Amino acid sequence: MTSQRDSAELFHTLHTPAAPLALANAWDAASARLVEAAGARAVATTSAGVAWGLGAADGNRLDRDQAIALIGRVVDAVSVPVTADIESGFGVTPAEVADTVARVIDVGAVGINIEDGFPVGGSVLRPVADQCERLAAARAAADEAGVRLYVNARVDTYLFGAGPEETRLQETLDRARAYLDAGASGIFVPGVTGVDVVAALAAGIPAPLNILAGPGAPSVAELSKLGVARVSLGSAVAEAAYAVVRRVAAELAATGTYTGLTDAVDYGEFNALMRD
Repeated sequence: MTSQRDSAELFHTLHTPAAPLALANAWDAASARLVEAAGARAVATTSAGVAWGLGAADGNRLDRDQAIALIGRVVDAVSVPVTADIESGFGVTPAEVADTVARVIDVGAVGINIEDGFPVGGSVLRPVADQCERLAAARAAADEAGVRLYVNARVDTYLFGAGPEETRLQETLDRARAYLDAGASGIFVPGVTGVDVVAALAAGIPAPLNILAGPGAPSVAELSKLGVARVSLGSAVAEAAYAVVRRVAAELAATGTYTGLTDAVDYGEFNALMRD
């Protein structure tokens, strides 16, 4: 079996614009196995999907113990590297973030996403210095564990429309460089898919760039040409899955029919996939 340290090293190598790491984010063991069976080279969790599946809202509202237990079940369900979305770190202080990271590593993950978006006190982003302390704590916890954790630092300037539009690109680049200096491995900039901005981000960030994609966004091949090393679908996969639930339930309640159940995964195939 591949050791966690080897899995972490492998996960780092998967981040290259030559063949971007494409991640259809999972939220439980079953979705993770489906993603792996489709040929994914790694599995990433979505904090929103995880929270919804556990009965909570997204946005730092999920109980940390529940989140970590779920991450462990995803790790146990697949043989490929797993990276976990830990929102803001499930902690108020850098020390609490370090504890979260140590526990995430302990259940087998080899990567994390940690975001700087944290709407409080009239601001939508954490101060750069505060976020750097949290990232440094995450890196220190990984070093202590002896695992080369992939720390994907999320910059939410575009996602939340932070600051004047004309300075947003420079603010993003400045934050990215500070986060890398603090110990981040790569930079995740959700909320932007325009080719000019994506190309500028890829050129200006001296580390792998992660972009959030979906309908209307450039394809993985097109993003590769722009210099993107990782492409994520985020919460969109969970949203699409839950849309099926809503559509089927609405049809059943309104007409007593079942057409929404067409194209389902075959029971026998799915059950076999879930056997150890």
